[in-house]
Amino acid sequence: MTADGAGSAELWWKRPFRMFQTNIREIDAGLDVERVLDQIQDYGANAWLLSVGGIISNYPTALPHQSPNPVLRERESGDLLGDTLTAAHRRGVRVLARMDFSKVARPIAEAHPEWCYVGPGGDRQVYNGLVSVCPSGAYYQEKLFEVLEEILDSYEVDGFFFNWMSYNEIDYAKRYRGVCQCLSCRAAFAPQLGGSLPTGPESPGYTHWQRLTNEALDRLLGRAREFIAVRRPQAPLVMGDTADIVFHEANNAIGRPLWPHQTSEHVSVARSYRPEVPVLVNSVAFLDMPYRLVGEEPRLFEQYLLQAVARGAIPSTYIMGTPDEFPYGGLSAGSAIVRFHRDHQDVYAGLVPAARTALVRPDPLKPAGTQPAHAEAEFRGVWTALLERHVPFDALPENRLAELGQAGALDRFALLVLPDLGALDETAAKELDAYVERGGALLTTGATGLDADRAQLGSSGVGRRLVSMDTAEMTWSSAVVGEDPGRVLPILGAFHVVRPRAGAVPRMSVLSRAPYGPPEKCYGHLPLDHPPKLEYQHGSGRSVALPWTPGRAYREVGLGGLGDVIADAARELLGARLEIETDLPGQVEVVVGRSEVGQVIHLRNLTGQRHQSFGSPVTVPAGHRITVRGTGTERVRALVADHEPAIEPADGGLTVVLPAIGLFEVLVLPS
Repeated sequence: MTADGAGSAELWWKRPFRMFQTNIREIDAGLDVERVLDQIQDYGANAWLLSVGGIISNYPTALPHQSPNPVLRERESGDLLGDTLTAAHRRGVRVLARMDFSKVARPIAEAHPEWCYVGPGGDRQVYNGLVSVCPSGAYYQEKLFEVLEEILDSYEVDGFFFNWMSYNEIDYAKRYRGVCQCLSCRAAFAPQLGGSLPTGPESPGYTHWQRLTNEALDRLLGRAREFIAVRRPQAPLVMGDTADIVFHEANNAIGRPLWPHQTSEHVSVARSYRPEVPVLVNSVAFLDMPYRLVGEEPRLFEQYLLQAVARGAIPSTYIMGTPDEFPYGGLSAGSAIVRFHRDHQDVYAGLVPAARTALVRPDPLKPAGTQPAHAEAEFRGVWTALLERHVPFDALPENRLAELGQAGALDRFALLVLPDLGALDETAAKELDAYVERGGALLTTGATGLDADRAQLGSSGVGRRLVSMDTAEMTWSSAVVGEDPGRVLPILGAFHVVRPRAGAVPRMSVLSRAPYGPPEKCYGHLPLDHPPKLEYQHGSGRSVALPWTPGRAYREVGLGGLGDVIADAARELLGARLEIETDLPGQVEVVVGRSEVGQVIHLRNLTGQRHQSFGSPVTVPAGHRITVRGTGTERVRALVADHEPAIEPADGGLTVVLPAIGLFEVLVLPS
């Protein structure tokens, strides 16, 4: 019997919950279970993720390939897992088992070298006395299931999470170690890679190897999921796409530039692809693993949790040790979000994405040569432009477009935005054409749908690519004149000279390059017959193609006109199907969802955003308005302000007079 077969009504994790992870150290096995439970419940959580097995077993294991925690002798029972389950279940708190099968103690590795990671130079990966094992080997493929069986036979755990389940290219010291070359990997992957394995990202076949290993991990997780479900159907596996609950860790890292919408992006992609599958966001309360004693900036930490709940995910908090060990200053801010989720659990029950626009995220594992080099920058620039101009959207994964199209799932969107995706999967291209023909709208930028010189999308106004230019390689740049003749914008990044399809309507114009100095010679910019915007009618739908990269340019230089080009095209294509209009400042994000109680609109105040973190937001004063189209309700509830704001009738909906917005507000429009 699988977890799905158990019936959703019986599955506790299909309803909203809140998790707290104590990533305990070996020396913490003597912890006071009752005290930690007091702290977890006071925080607002009702599920505890506890370190149980793998590297260290916090229960009395009888398996020779496991390492019992020597500190368990400090407990009268000798069993941390058993004590935790007894106390937690008495209080109604769920307990999930954190497992880490990525490493084993040195004696186990010496007895079973065939289980271990082998680097390109033939070396093992050893860190702090532990040896990394490979997912292709028998430890993962066989012994993992013996551990699960031992736990399931003896304990009524409420779920499982597998940590660090990967092919160990990078170790805990953040050193790159290379692609595993063990015999199990050679047997599993080399035949599909021309007989040999890559050694790293610069090797031929590396992207193909990444796809193969991702598929191998999905298969392994699928087996684990089925193994658990047969023995304990109500216990979910929290992990990847084949698990019961999709996992995302929201964290910081020294030296990594902040993408302030990282959590929203990951949750939105997962929830839009499979709305029925829960997503759990484990928000890290410390700065970075090497700096695990340092608490995260509270304003950034609360953003992890707020982005999670606004997009319909389960909020989870992750600390090292127990709550008494380290002074993590962000926990107070995080608790406010978690308690809000607890106190409005009815609103979050069944919360799914409901925007009418979808922004497609580029597939990072596309075959070499098919993905533009700066696709991520274009995606993030388009994301920012839509957010700031209040075009609500959800995110979709590029690699699922064909599947979603065949299932009819694209039809819930009025507009699909495809930012510089390059060559598309041929089946996906056909599904996109069919979507537009049925009445959908399509906005493409950059090289989306261009395979060499061939245009893949019959629904686009682009008939053929003639040549591509990269302004980074030019001595001076071309410029675009917007539909307002007085506005000139730079072309930064790629510009594709295209031949329009018959019937396509060109908009805007491009100016030729001219000398940039000396000033006496700075003239000669002439309009060219290279349309930077093409409108096209296809069946019952419409498309707009921008064969350059305004999103990347907007991200790099921040000119508002570049963001306007993107958002104005989206608004033109949506027309009356744009679900909201508002006079809120661009720093307030509008997230549209639907739950069991009706339409749910989160308003996130991003005025505190700064270069690498968040500070305290500036309160947005009361009196701003938001018009919601397509709703039949005559009541609105503002949950944070805890009152019913004034409403006014509007064409096709209603206008809400908003209260002051601090960090966020949530509007509920009952069904």
